[in-house]
Amino acid sequence: MEQYLEFAANHYLLVGAFFAILAALIWNLVSASGGSNIDPADATLKINHEDAVVVDVRSIKEFSDGHILHAENIPLNSLKDQLPRLEKFKQRPVIVVCRSGSRSGAAASMLRKAGFEQAYNLRGGMLAWENAGLPVTRKH
Repeated sequence: MEQYLEFAANHYLLVGAFFAILAALIWNLVSASGGSNIDPADATLKINHEDAVVVDVRSIKEFSDGHILHAENIPLNSLKDQLPRLEKFKQRPVIVVCRSGSRSGAAASMLRKAGFEQAYNLRGGMLAWENAGLPVTRKH
């Protein structure tokens, strides 16, 4: 134990950086979860059995390269302005998707703050969806 304290005293910047990164990782894990993430298999169940709505927050170009069938494309930078467009889906599950799951996590959080109690982030985004072998369409 004495050696650890000596190391920490001699390398306080390194130890401080380690704890800062550790805290950031823990905060990221805690804020990204909270029961709001959903994997592709559970998403398909919600789509097929609970009439879930899919909101794709990628850019129009990314969306046209391939998206989940019947997904609504609302880029993240315009989501706040487009909330009235989604009001009719407030009582249904809303699955938010992006390329990898990071933008959609922020969007799902924004939707929950706007009163969408069943807003879910598709964990892994379109990458996970495609890796699961689930269908993608390029039609609008």
